Amino acid sequence: MVATNALDAGRRTPGRRESEGATALSDKMPRLVLEARRVSSLLAHGLHGRRRAGPGESFWQFRPFVTGEAAARVDWRRSARDDRLYVREREWEAAHNIWLWIDRSASMGFVSDLASAPKVERALILGLALADAFVEGGERVGLLGLTRASASRGIVERLAQALVADAAGLKQDLPPRATPARFDEVVLIGDFLTEPGRIANAVQNLAGRGSRGHLLMVVDPIEETFPFTGQAVLHDLEGSLSLDIGDADAWGARYRARIAEHRAALAAIARGQGWTLTIHRTDRPASEAALRLATLIAARGTE
Repeated sequence: MVATNALDAGRRTPGRRESEGATALSDKMPRLVLEARRVSSLLAHGLHGRRRAGPGESFWQFRPFVTGEAAARVDWRRSARDDRLYVREREWEAAHNIWLWIDRSASMGFVSDLASAPKVERALILGLALADAFVEGGERVGLLGLTRASASRGIVERLAQALVADAAGLKQDLPPRATPARFDEVVLIGDFLTEPGRIANAVQNLAGRGSRGHLLMVVDPIEETFPFTGQAVLHDLEGSLSLDIGDADAWGARYRARIAEHRAALAAIARGQGWTLTIHRTDRPASEAALRLATLIAARGTE
């Protein structure tokens, strides 16, 4: 018999767990952040950044002052430590933004004993790992509706703190309305167990100005296989409904057909906007889905 469980709202956040790191944020840095960094490290060799010097907001490097440049460009503090003059260069602003949204609604708290982790935990790890890898690769990353896009080396901690503070996100099963710029990338991570029409509206809104995007669907193994027999009771985690099933084995065939139809609808929605759809099962390593998303985005950066 397969056992299932559902995490409550307090456990669908990326914080409030003990941390293994002795840092100033250790009381808010969950195990998920540490796991996200581990997954991110697996992607590092596959990403090639677009960073270069130019008019930007983040420090890039110091270089020797060249005769003929304006004296105002000299960084006198750095120059005082040496017998040469140095110029502070900032990061080029032409890198595109990557916007993340991570579903933390009630259905994401579902977990069975066939899975390696609850859906929400896997979604958070994937989102934070991708953010870390993209920033290392020279991109700016932000959370839709929560943070601005940033190339900060502390991006994982920054995003985790924003998610911890976002109590409203625990009740939202679709991303907020936003207007990413043309050529920005959008990554939506969730189970997308809602009406295809609502999903289509959300995607169309985000793609309206030409942004490119990806749907990363996180599923528990039993949500695909439905390995139940005999009598069973199904509960709606987003509401108070329940359904008594007398013959779960026979009902499962119809369920799997509906799941297939729903997946086909999601694929059509993504395809219609030039987006991609990736399906990730929580009994598989997180690095598989992260590498696929990183590869898809890196490939688009060369178009």
